[in-house]
Amino acid sequence: MLTDNDEYDILIIMSTRLQVIMDDAELREIRRVAKRNRMTVAEWVRQALRQARKREPVIETAKKLSAVREAASLRYPTGDIEQMLDEIERGYLGGGA
Repeated sequence: MLTDNDEYDILIIMSTRLQVIMDDAELREIRRVAKRNRMTVAEWVRQALRQARKREPVIETAKKLSAVREAASLRYPTGDIEQMLDEIERGYLGGGA
């Protein structure tokens, strides 16, 4: 486990500082959670930010919308919904189409 001094030395070499302003109560809660997880506040915040970043979609919304619009402009074979559902069900049961 890194000490605050070790962490500071490493961060000076390879990173950029990020300042986040928050109220005292919120900071106390973050300190409590970080301590409970046996890590510094800085490491807890880094992990929380990494997790939040992973939850973000990889593809931009504009690209997704463009793909949906393009697909919607095309014509695909279709049929009566009941007939299609029946065909799907028969396919699952191995009865063929």
